[in-house]
Amino acid sequence: MAKMADNFWTEKNVLVTGGAGFLGRHLVPMLKSSGAYIYVPRSKDFDLRKEEHVDRLFKEYHPEIVIHMAVHGGGIGHMRKHPGSVFYDNIMMDTLIIEKSFRYGIEKFVGIGTVCSYPKFTSTPFKEEDLWNGYPEETSAAYGLSKKMMLVQTQAYREEYGFNGIHLLLVNMYGPYDDFDLERSHVIPALIRKFIEAVENNKKEIEVWGTGIASREFLYVEDAAEGIILATERYNKSYPVNIGTGFEIKIKDLVELIAELTGFDGEIRWDTSKPNGQPRRCLDVSSAKDEFGFEAKVDFRGGLERTVEWYVNYKMDK
Repeated sequence: MAKMADNFWTEKNVLVTGGAGFLGRHLVPMLKSSGAYIYVPRSKDFDLRKEEHVDRLFKEYHPEIVIHMAVHGGGIGHMRKHPGSVFYDNIMMDTLIIEKSFRYGIEKFVGIGTVCSYPKFTSTPFKEEDLWNGYPEETSAAYGLSKKMMLVQTQAYREEYGFNGIHLLLVNMYGPYDDFDLERSHVIPALIRKFIEAVENNKKEIEVWGTGIASREFLYVEDAAEGIILATERYNKSYPVNIGTGFEIKIKDLVELIAELTGFDGEIRWDTSKPNGQPRRCLDVSSAKDEFGFEAKVDFRGGLERTVEWYVNYKMDK
């Protein structure tokens, strides 16, 4: 990864909500190596949907920087089943964390948003100025809109109070420590698990949702962590910034690549009664490069190979 800025992080109190999750498992060690003091609140101790808990969190830890990654999200199946709780949980967490960040006078707030906030039909590559040009894809709209409100709140607090908050729009991530639970997981971990279990059980057929014609962009998790670090160090504007690779792949091609990497040579059956989700996703990532020097480094096939290898080893160790 890129060299972290000298003295920026040294002895800083940094609160990382969601830091025990997938992205946090990669970001937090990077931050600790910089000399920062990192605090990761756990849900058993702090319910970030409750004001008294968030108040206590800020009073106990006195953060100077807040990186807000806590989220209630998941794949299409989870979003379709739980749009109400997804919307409520995210709205409450985001609103309270930003309000208390302002009230307790933190130096900088970094909000982690999502590509799901973009309109369903957006010209590719997605440019940040297109964010408000339509309604998000329906299956993930509750999630995408709740996270878009975090951007609105951050910008409103900057305008009224001079609050130094930034908003990063991340594409779907993948890599070691991802969530491989089939009920909640995104497409890459779900496919890796399905194919590996099919090979282990000598299954000759796998069912995949949709038609395969939709496209997606994916970001290796270590690259995502580096993008967050660089933005925290170098970016101080209200304008949201895309964090991704600028590379898209059709789901059909993704499925065939994961089948190859996992050694599955059976039949792939497409359940076209299930939704494709947003037709295309691919970000214009020029702002991240221009504003704070971020470019993704891990090529997609190499990142998938690492992820498959990690999951195989993880299963063997269980």
